[in-house]
Amino acid sequence: MDKRKALWISWILAFGAMLAGACIVSLCIGPASIPVKKIIPFILEGRGSSEYSIIFDIRMPRIILGLAVGGALSISGVMLQGMFRNPLVEPYTLGISGGAALGICVNIALKLGKVFGIMSFPVCGFAGAMTTVVLVYFLSTRRNKMRTQDMLLRGVMISFIASSLIMLIMAVSGTSDMKNIIFWIMGSLGESNRILIWTVFAVSVLSLLVSYLFCLDLNAFGAGEENARHLGIDPERTKRVLFILSSVLTGVSVSVAGMIGFVGLVVPHFVRIIVGGDHRVLLITSFLSGAAFLVLCDTFARTVISPVELPVGVVTGIMGGTLFVYALGQMQPVSGRGK
Repeated sequence: MDKRKALWISWILAFGAMLAGACIVSLCIGPASIPVKKIIPFILEGRGSSEYSIIFDIRMPRIILGLAVGGALSISGVMLQGMFRNPLVEPYTLGISGGAALGICVNIALKLGKVFGIMSFPVCGFAGAMTTVVLVYFLSTRRNKMRTQDMLLRGVMISFIASSLIMLIMAVSGTSDMKNIIFWIMGSLGESNRILIWTVFAVSVLSLLVSYLFCLDLNAFGAGEENARHLGIDPERTKRVLFILSSVLTGVSVSVAGMIGFVGLVVPHFVRIIVGGDHRVLLITSFLSGAAFLVLCDTFARTVISPVELPVGVVTGIMGGTLFVYALGQMQPVSGRGK
């Protein structure tokens, strides 16, 4: 094994240990503190104890959802930044989050949840996200070629339009509906439906595996589409697959957890500074670090002014924005080459 691969394995193990530590901290910290050494005994005791319920019914679902959403947004940011060769692109840039938020707002305004149940919220959110994806895709495709700059510009404009429509809905809604819309927009990992949680987790992990099929393509994109074509890569096919994959990841995450910003923008930057720009290691380390970052942010959000819980999107925005200011000073051009 050469030194580079050994270093990659070391980084993966380090980020994996960081994620494991974040999960343990999240399990232990809360209004009811649980010592680390007692977690396993409480689990072995089985149902019946309050600690078991706290671990499996309250904290574990949040950890799994945080892991899935944080990892999904992070690898989505890695793929989009590599595809556009633009370090400022993130999963929300293309208007996907705006479409999902608009779908949820329409659901709340029309009170569809009372008719179709709680599952109507993620369904409407995902439908809104996918509608935006279809619009951006077809408006940016000419002669069977995706124009990445047109896609970026149209995505930003559609995002502004969606934001304006959301403000319009809020302006004509009652106080109760407005509060529900604001709370959802700020993001939360408080989803209790186990089916939704495990669905997001499965989509996140499966997408990570699929993205690895295109890690060398992303590396080649760092040298430009023409050079990638000379290397035997079909840029149009790669862009379509990566765009759809990133859109699904973002749509699923936003429709279940709300708009949690900065994860897909900040995490890839910091990981790229540490491990380099080779997507063979960048994808997995970004997934692990994004998951750890969101789990820790959620732990902070639900404990800092307990018993009041802050929206996790507020915490990621403050922390992510602060860290990004630092990252700008350390930022390297998006490239397919490692250090």
